[in-house]
Amino acid sequence: MSLGCMDIREKLVPAVSKSWLYFVAGVIWSGVGILLTHLAYGWLLPVERWVALLMALTGGLLAFAIYRFLFTWFADKNIRRVDNLSKDKICIFAFQQWTSYPLVAFMVALGISLRVYSPVPKPFLAIMYIGIGGGLLLGSFRYYAHILGYNVLGSSK
Repeated sequence: MSLGCMDIREKLVPAVSKSWLYFVAGVIWSGVGILLTHLAYGWLLPVERWVALLMALTGGLLAFAIYRFLFTWFADKNIRRVDNLSKDKICIFAFQQWTSYPLVAFMVALGISLRVYSPVPKPFLAIMYIGIGGGLLLGSFRYYAHILGYNVLGSSK
């Protein structure tokens, strides 16, 4: 590749500082978490109040477990990876590994398929949506805490 092409490519890449990568990751995780829990809320509205409360509580417990045992690991892995990048300005899409994007596409497709085609009643899907959405929302706070300088990884920055 000629030096001229390299300059053009570098100018076209939307590069940002590491703090912006953490912020983008947090906002995306928060946004998806809020979206999923909002959908679940709508599905629980027509359900009898005590049943909806029980389902929401079950979803909340699932959210905490998903956060604790899955999304904490993912967020910390992404934070460590970005911390270890040597450049000051990094492509805005590098807030997660490139190999994670097919998994994200699969999860989005699965979520849409479940919402549209699943024979499972929506109130029961609400439990899973609250679990995943709540886990994402909780996980997003790890990114925000890291931006603010809190030691979320257990070692000094």
